[in-house]
Order: sequence, then structure tokens, then C-alpha cells
Amino acid sequence: MPTRRDVLAAGVALCLGGALAGCGDRSPDGQRAPGSAEPAAALSARPPAEPPPELLAAAPEPGTRPLGLDAGADPLLHVPAGLPAGEALPLVVTLHGAGGNAEGGLALLEPLAEEYGLVLLAPESGGSTWDAIGGAYGADVELIDEALAEVFRRLPVDPGRVAVAGFSDGASYALGLGLANGRLFSRIAALSPGFVPPAPRSGMPEVFVSHGEDDPVLPVDRTSRQIVPALREDGYEVTYREFPGAHAVPPEVAREAAEWLARR
Repeated sequence: MPTRRDVLAAGVALCLGGALAGCGDRSPDGQRAPGSAEPAAALSARPPAEPPPELLAAAPEPGTRPLGLDAGADPLLHVPAGLPAGEALPLVVTLHGAGGNAEGGLALLEPLAEEYGLVLLAPESGGSTWDAIGGAYGADVELIDEALAEVFRRLPVDPGRVAVAGFSDGASYALGLGLANGRLFSRIAALSPGFVPPAPRSGMPEVFVSHGEDDPVLPVDRTSRQIVPALREDGYEVTYREFPGAHAVPPEVAREAAEWLARR
């Protein structure tokens, strides 16, 4: 059942209808246009092209733990059990919905992380929702960048399998951040998004979108049914799943998203 906070957040998203398709300075190859400023949504952290041998030598220690950053809300890192030594790992940044927290971000895919071998990084927004949902990219981007850099120092992350996923406001933020950083994120999973927060785009990540036909919080006619065609028109490869239901992530949709994110 959607909360009052969910509904208020939805109102913010829907009043930004002009941003549904995203926007920004973009040249034909997906790079920033000449002379444009460095976008506030840009992330600088990158995994090494080849994971260091010392990180590959031992199997990663499983469990969920805070990263230990000097932050008001420390991001959580979840390493599933059973990951072998010697292999580069897929990483998914998981983003909570409005009024949520890092634990809520983890809950999106944690039940499936071990089955699909997904390492999860769950940051927490500095406010009641992510900065660009009702304003501009800023402190939340900085925190995610710092968290990613720390994970890349600790784990042998596969540079071709870094993804971002989210639900509701987290889905909207995943689209905005993911499209702005398409040379870092190879895939974006947006589960019941409201809009695409505008930012200059880079790269051409693959996109997975799901939405309930009877969503009362972010009605599908005004959201995903506009977002998906606009992304396809811009040349993105989009997998779209519409399901009978409301503002939620059904188990079968979560499983399909996890399998899609884990694909090599």
C-alpha cells in the first residue's frame, strides 16, 4: 500500500513531465557536447580494466556490512556466499524509494543475490529522497562516487558488469544517473520509475523497465509508457515488462531483473 510520502514523491516526479525522456548536452556519439560543463551527475570512480591479482587471490568474504565511510548514512555492501576466487564480479548499485534507506535498497535484489552471484552496493539518500528527484544532482552523487571507489579498492569488480537498479524514486534516479554514466554502468534496471532526471548522457547502456498496470502512485500511462518509447527513439536497447498490479516489484519481475543484470 503506497504511503503518503510515496504519493507526495510521485507528485514531484509527475510535475516534471517534461523530463520524462531526459535531456542534456549530447553529441551524436553520446559524449558531452563541446564546451558543455562537467555535469553534476558524472561519476569519476572506475574499476581497474584488469582486477589486481591480490583481489583475485581469495574468495570474497560473504555478508552485509557498512562500508565505513565518513558519511551520515553509511552505504551497505552485500557480498553473497559462494563467490569463487579468481573471478571478476558483477556489481549492482541498488537505490531505495522515497522515504527508504540502505536496507530498503538491498531488499530489492538481496534475496536473489546468491543465486545470481550479484554483489550489491546500497547507498542511502541524504534527504527523504534522491537529490535530483526534486532538485539538482549533488551530495547523493558524491556519496555514490565515494562508495564505488571504495568497493573498487576492495573487490575485483568486472568493469563490463557494473549496473544500477532502483524502485520508484530509486528507479527514476537509476535512469538519470545511469544514462549520465553509461560508460561506467552497462545496465540500468528501473522498476516502476516516475521520470528521467535530466543530465548530459554518455555511452549506451542497456535498460530494463517494469511497471504495474494499476499503479496509483506513478500511473503507467504518464510514466513508463512515455519513458520507454522515448529511450528507444534515442537508440537505447530497452526491455519492458508491464504486469497486472500496483506500485510494487512482483517476485517474478525481481527474478527477471536479477537474471538480466547477471548476464555476461
